[in-house]
Amino acid sequence: MQETMDVLELKSFLDDKVLQYNNPDFIDSDPVQIPHLFTLKEDREIAGFLAATIAWGNRKMIINNAKKMVVLMGSSPYDFVMNHNEKHLEPLATFVHRTFNGGDFTTFITALKNIYTYHNGLEGVFTIHQNTDSLQPAINQFKKVFFEVEHQNRTQKHVSDPLAGSAAKRINMYLRWMIRNDNAGVDLGLWKNISPALLSCPLDVHSGNVARKLGLLTRKQNDAKALAELDTQLRSLDKTDPVKYDFALFGLGVFEGF
Repeated sequence: MQETMDVLELKSFLDDKVLQYNNPDFIDSDPVQIPHLFTLKEDREIAGFLAATIAWGNRKMIINNAKKMVVLMGSSPYDFVMNHNEKHLEPLATFVHRTFNGGDFTTFITALKNIYTYHNGLEGVFTIHQNTDSLQPAINQFKKVFFEVEHQNRTQKHVSDPLAGSAAKRINMYLRWMIRNDNAGVDLGLWKNISPALLSCPLDVHSGNVARKLGLLTRKQNDAKALAELDTQLRSLDKTDPVKYDFALFGLGVFEGF
């Protein structure tokens, strides 16, 4: 009986934290603000994908550099992706965010054009490759499609592959933004053909440490196996919207030093 109470107490505690952090105030300090700059679906998808791709390191720097990416695309990401020429790509060479450089950025633009031209867009790729219990295999397939275009090997590291053992934090975060409709104005809920129940928590140092302290995670590394373990636990707390708890884990770790 005590164990059941503990689970109920934990769920109640985390549900309260979700309410505390899953609200518009969260946007000001988070890269999710980048897709919120736009109204066109494709602009939101592309800006969000690029922002999520560089979402490691200092959050202020991530947001500033994501805004630079938007400016380099003439503040019209979809139009830029679909209608750019070689001359338009030249200014991108100056871009750098940690190990993501101008060459990577240019490859990403080319890959996105291929996806929107031949694969029914970003949503189309993930929708067609989803399975019944996880989006992790779809991320693996997405990476294959993404790198159909000519590219340098070094650029591949900027798209994670869960089937190669990665927790794929940044793509899982991006999928949360696109798929989860939180009715709170943070996650955008643009993609209607994939269930939020399939989402996985963006597992990083903060969410991983908090999850271990709360007994939701035993594995030491933040990798694909740890993600599968955390998925199982979070789905037991809410099977229809498990990644709402990302707000609780992240908020506890980053804002409360839990």
